[in-house]
Order: sequence, then structure tokens, then C-alpha cells
Amino acid sequence: MNTKPGGSGRRAELLGIAAKLFAERGFVSTTVRDIADAAGILSGSLYHHFDSKESMADEILTGFLDELFGRYAEIVAAELGPRKTLEAVVVASFESIDRHPAEVAIYQNEAKHLMQFPRFDYLNDRNAEFRKLWNTILTDGVRDGVFRADLDVELVYRFIRDTVWVAVRWYNPEGALSADAVAEQYLGILLDGIATRRRPVKK
Repeated sequence: MNTKPGGSGRRAELLGIAAKLFAERGFVSTTVRDIADAAGILSGSLYHHFDSKESMADEILTGFLDELFGRYAEIVAAELGPRKTLEAVVVASFESIDRHPAEVAIYQNEAKHLMQFPRFDYLNDRNAEFRKLWNTILTDGVRDGVFRADLDVELVYRFIRDTVWVAVRWYNPEGALSADAVAEQYLGILLDGIATRRRPVKK
């Protein structure tokens, strides 16, 4: 089992079990008893570590997002230029899916529900931070002539966001393709297309 953010030892083990159940069954459908049963303990014993399943989800997501955005910050600080920065961020995203599939699934599937609760307000902040990151990369690339001048930055941002993170639904860490290999294929499609020669779109 991968080491999960949010502590070590028994606490980390419990968070790992909770993350797997939240990802597979959904946050709402998973009960404290489900988590305790999967861990082989009584529900009351789980409360010695966490006061609620919300606190478990909170710790899972903050640990995951802090790690992910910390990596993004390192990439941006390296000042690689728009194209290399875009490539590095995409690779980092696929590597995150590879290392933390349960956490990514929770973020993708449960964020909208969890954002109803004040303790998860930071999810809105992270979404805004992610959007700013991509808009900056794309806008800088258009300005520098690295990306097409007619690029619709908002549309491309949404395309990249949705097509990268939806991979958590099909990517298999134990499969034939590594995260880096998937990222390489994805970047080839994103930056170079799949056609041998670009043709005008019929209207």
C-alpha cells in the first residue's frame, strides 16, 4: 500500500483505508462503521484517532493537495518557459494519479459535495489556484509565440483539466503503461495533434 499523506503508523493506515472506501463507494455512502470494519476495529476505537469521517476526508485531501501544489510551485519556480512548464505540470499530474489514485478520485468525485461544508472552503481556493496556474502558462505561451495566437485560453484550460484528471477512472498503476508513458502520449496529442497534416475544418 502506498504511504498516504497525513501521518504515519496506524493513523496513516486508517486514512489509507478510508481513502480507498471513499473512492470506491463514495463519501456519503461510506460510514464510520464501514471504515472501522475494514480496519478490523470497533467504531469507537476509530474515534480515538478521528472525530468524524469528515475529519478523515479533510486530512486526506489537505495532505494530497499540499503535496500536489507544492510540486506545481517547484515547477513554476524553475522558470522553464511556457511549453516546458506545461509539459512538467502534466507529467506531475499523471504521476499524482499514479501515486494517489484514491485521493484523486475523492477530489474529482466528492469536491462539489464537500464544498458545502465550511471546513472544506480551501477546495474552492485550490480550484482557483489551479485555474490561475493554467491560465498563466497558456497566456504566457501565446504571448511568447510558443502557442497559437488564436488559442482560446479558457477553453484549452478546461480541456486540459478535464482530460488529465478523468484518467483516474481508467488508469491502472499496475498496467502496461507507466504514468510517464501516458503523460508522453497525452502531451503528444495535446501539443502536436493526431493527424499527419492539419486540414481546415469544414463549416
